[in-house]
Amino acid sequence: MSWSVLGVLVLIYISSFVDRQIIAVLATQIREALGLTNTEIGVLYGPTFSWIYAICGIFMGRMADQFSRKRVIITGLVVWSVMTVASGFASSLAFLITARIFVGVSQSALSPAVYSLLSDYFKPSQRATVFSIYASGIFIGVGLSFLIGGSVAQAYDWRVALKTVGFPGLVLALVAMFIIKEPMRTAQASGKKTSAFIEVLSFILKKRTVQYYLAGFSLLALSGYTILAFISTVLTDVFDAPEKISSYGWFMLATGVSVNVSGWMADKLAVKFGDEKRFVMGIVAALAGLPFYYFGFFAGSAATAFMLIGIGNVLSSSYNGVAAALIQYFVKPDMRGMAGAIYLFVVSIVGFGIGPPLTGWLIDNYMSANEALMLVFTVCGVLATVFFLLAMKSYPRDIVE
Repeated sequence: MSWSVLGVLVLIYISSFVDRQIIAVLATQIREALGLTNTEIGVLYGPTFSWIYAICGIFMGRMADQFSRKRVIITGLVVWSVMTVASGFASSLAFLITARIFVGVSQSALSPAVYSLLSDYFKPSQRATVFSIYASGIFIGVGLSFLIGGSVAQAYDWRVALKTVGFPGLVLALVAMFIIKEPMRTAQASGKKTSAFIEVLSFILKKRTVQYYLAGFSLLALSGYTILAFISTVLTDVFDAPEKISSYGWFMLATGVSVNVSGWMADKLAVKFGDEKRFVMGIVAALAGLPFYYFGFFAGSAATAFMLIGIGNVLSSSYNGVAAALIQYFVKPDMRGMAGAIYLFVVSIVGFGIGPPLTGWLIDNYMSANEALMLVFTVCGVLATVFFLLAMKSYPRDIVE
């Protein structure tokens, strides 16, 4: 039963990322149909989701501790699926923004409840494996949003694509109602009292290494969300190759492999050269993709651009697993949930909320899409590298043994 529940939760997580990413996949079609600017597309994709998602996530985490996690998950799934389908009927930017806000609120309920649920379904010795399986839904979902959403949009239009990716979530909600059960909570069974909210927040954020960590990885997230927001714009406006948009999903699936390789290498570096050397994989993600992006953005053919940009994306997004693991070394056992919440909050606000609208503004006012993305990625990569080097220096005094 536990593995069946995990399977359903992975499918739900995949659904959440398909519906989250689909706006970027359909960006050029939506822009033309509704007469929007690139800045408006960036706002629609980024802040209208990410800021709501980040802020509401804190309260949704508390709700998951107080009410049925099964109900929280399924209610969220139904709401974001309905709003995605409803977006297919949109006739204005205001309509899409409203629907996007509801998607952000409802999806913020998912992971806090899932993490709590899985911790009660599985033994502590199984959690690393279980949580990794769950996390794979990120890249499968993003990849499918390109492969399925992009293909449907090419065959029909963006409205049909939104309805197509939103509807399966409603079917999945029915399945979840029968498969997922609400187990006894570990915290309730033990009666253990956790640290106060403000105490935990202060303990984590006052550490200099954590500050560098958050700054560096939020910049990498800014680059990551920006390429996802505007890859369809680059392929369409710069290289006149909209037919390649759906195939870009294969690079997202490949990113799942690069994330696992990066995590394995980080642990090997830690064993051989010291724990702080895990940050080296953050530096690899910050810099390794830049040459591929440069030659891809300014390539002479669409095929070359597609391949090089995709490889750059796979390398620059490889940090996700390392980032999630690193912050856990700076907190006590009863602070790990809050540590993850802080990471997700900062990444969502900076990466998702600032990157796409900032880049869209640069495209609308100052430069072409490929020039704007290259500028953003270079600045973020260099600054992130500086922060990671500083983090390695302060690491020894902030680590919690």
